[in-house]
Amino acid sequence: MAKKGQKFQRYTDEQKAKIISEYLEGNESIKSIAEKYGITSRKTVFNWLKKYRTTGSTINSKRGRPLKNEEIDYKARYEILKKYQAFLKEQQEKK
Repeated sequence: MAKKGQKFQRYTDEQKAKIISEYLEGNESIKSIAEKYGITSRKTVFNWLKKYRTTGSTINSKRGRPLKNEEIDYKARYEILKKYQAFLKEQQEKK
């Protein structure tokens, strides 16, 4: 667990790419590569490798909630809301 005031080592995208390419060449294990470059956790290298395999890149993406691929149709949503309000009003009058 991280301690208050602890400084973390940052690696550039070029360093990450070099480390991943070394592993993919098949010459060394994740453990030996982590020891070679002074990375304290093998999990760090494993996470870089996992990200590379899923996205094809080691470059950090923007953080935060991902944007939806679809555009929001506000007119359709407004029409649905109007119908729902009319339904609620009708239910209220029945009581």
